[in-house]
Amino acid sequence: MAETASKNPADTRPRLLLMDGHSLAYRAFFALPVENFTTATGQPTNAIYGFASMLANTLRDEAPTHFAVAFDVSRKTWRSEEFPEYKANRSKTPDEFKGQVELIGELLDAMHAPRFAVDGFEADDVIATLATQAEAEGFEVLIVTGDRDSFQLVTDHTTVLYPTKGVSELTRFTPEKVQEKYGLSPSQYPDFAALRGDPSDNLPGIPGVGEKTAAKWINQFGSFAELVERAEEVKGKAGQNFRDHLEAVKLNRRLTEMVRDVELPKTVTDLAREPYDRTAVALVLDTLEIRNPSLRERLLAVDPGSAEEAAPAPAAGVELDFTVLGTGELAPGSPSTAPSPSASPPSTAGPSARGTSPRSPSPPPGEPPPGSTPAPSTRPTSGPGPRGSPTPSGRRPCTTPRAPCGSSPSTAGPSRASPWTPPSPPTWSSPAGAPSPSTPSPSNTSAASSPRRPPPTASSPSAPTTPPRPRPS
Repeated sequence: MAETASKNPADTRPRLLLMDGHSLAYRAFFALPVENFTTATGQPTNAIYGFASMLANTLRDEAPTHFAVAFDVSRKTWRSEEFPEYKANRSKTPDEFKGQVELIGELLDAMHAPRFAVDGFEADDVIATLATQAEAEGFEVLIVTGDRDSFQLVTDHTTVLYPTKGVSELTRFTPEKVQEKYGLSPSQYPDFAALRGDPSDNLPGIPGVGEKTAAKWINQFGSFAELVERAEEVKGKAGQNFRDHLEAVKLNRRLTEMVRDVELPKTVTDLAREPYDRTAVALVLDTLEIRNPSLRERLLAVDPGSAEEAAPAPAAGVELDFTVLGTGELAPGSPSTAPSPSASPPSTAGPSARGTSPRSPSPPPGEPPPGSTPAPSTRPTSGPGPRGSPTPSGRRPCTTPRAPCGSSPSTAGPSRASPWTPPSPPTWSSPAGAPSPSTPSPSNTSAASSPRRPPPTASSPSAPTTPPRPRPS
């Protein structure tokens, strides 16, 4: 788990994240068993998987605006030219690790993440150059590396995230942390490292001089240069050993200092994060058979182009009232549409969505309330309509002469054996200015515009608006 510090919302400075690709990939290689991370073709992927996991977590936790990864080209650098024994004690690179660095590069290319590798220089020198430029331009800088020499880059605006447990735990080295750990300021770290030596880089130390003595001398004399100038003042056997190995210690100091002016093809402002090529990312992961859904989700979650577009707002003038409509009801203000002959009648099994009885629906807006004079029907009232056609009330006419449409089951109607006589068509008075029943109005051409049946006449107490047709004998 990374030791993280959330960015201060008030801090508007851009944030640059730099990663030492070789250092982190090598740590990932030894942190994850290679036998558990191999494709069907035999390609090891443990270093790739571990690096990608750390990358996803760090991008998530640190939220940088700019990002780049630096790699070593080879062991032949200006340091090996000056000191041929530099890193000569390191064992041969494992065969399973070979090739994984370039595959990590392909993944970074698909993520549109800049990567650097400069002949004659180490990744540390590239990182030191970018960090120095970025801080001068007002950036906050974060460096993820497993090389302790990077502590010399720590300032109030540059923090080193150092892996302390495989690739899953990072410790933040600020000026205060360096002081706490070594009793020195970050600028004094190269002096301290020169006296201590570095077995991993094959830099010899001084016999009998460890970290405590080295730190004591630097604090006592203030700097390595001052210590060399006053070498005769160092007492005891340790002092004599220091004078005996003085030239080797001076060489250590030159090799430990990072180069801060490497010529690079891109500037810090060119390192702004860009959206992934998601198709290419998926192809790389599929080819490497990295199918872990958690890793894929974490990688895609930190894609700068992954922010979902906001749902479109309703158009100007559109109001949402969130009314739930019952079966067959039209939204208020929507265009009226006559039901087709094949449409099913509205349900009468219970209360409607508006809480009213299905036999006494509330009139839509624009219709007369119950008890007022209804608008005339848009259908001629002489003679029965076609079989199965809807009535002005929205009900389908009965197809048998058992009982008039709309009557309750207890209302007796003509029997099958009795001759059937169509009832007299209903009549009612029209309001002033309204068209007569024989002249349909263009504005009342649907069932929704005349949902209420006309009141029954005295001669037909329960007559339907449109009489049913008798069943053929």
